[in-house]
Amino acid sequence: MSVITEIRVPSDDFELGQILSLEQASAIELETLVPSGDATVPLFWVYEPVENGFLDTVERYPTVNSVTEMDVFEDRTLFKLDWDASQDHLFQCILEHDGQILGAAGAPEGWNFEIRFSDRKGLSQCQDCCEDAHISLKITRIYNPTDPEAGPWYGLSEPQREALTLAVRLGYYDIPRGCTTAELADELGISDQAVTERLRRAISTFGRYALLTPESAAHVD
Repeated sequence: MSVITEIRVPSDDFELGQILSLEQASAIELETLVPSGDATVPLFWVYEPVENGFLDTVERYPTVNSVTEMDVFEDRTLFKLDWDASQDHLFQCILEHDGQILGAAGAPEGWNFEIRFSDRKGLSQCQDCCEDAHISLKITRIYNPTDPEAGPWYGLSEPQREALTLAVRLGYYDIPRGCTTAELADELGISDQAVTERLRRAISTFGRYALLTPESAAHVD
């Protein structure tokens, strides 16, 4: 049975974390990874403020071919990074052991990844690979995406359940909205961006447990 793990990695321990310096941005969220020949092209959101030196810092890395601004919104900007991932040991450890990156988000304290492996053996081998590459990988959660023993909260972590429950109770999903993410952030004692990311992950996790059968889940990716 496949297994999904959530891990935390210091930015300095892998190349993409060094390239996308959080000294130049408040938060970064990986949108998707697009294979392109020998390169791996991530699309990623950079949340305000985007400092003037951010692109210069990214483009200085020898493995970066180009970085392109795709979409600009009031609070975030979407970039495309044409980047050779062959020197990034974290990504190579994940890919070599058939891991699929479902999501990733960077903050000043480090990066959080959500990764699916075909089984726990693949996860264990990826851990060994990271250890050999001197990558400090901390597993924060492991679960089976369609495990009927997941419990009554559909795989939600306590912080995710707290944020989602509060959002529903205060009318965040009502039309018109009964509250803003800033108000939710004040209630929870976290940043506005952290609320947005927590709600996104909560809804994604809830959907996998509550809506997908083992057969349909196999075709999601």
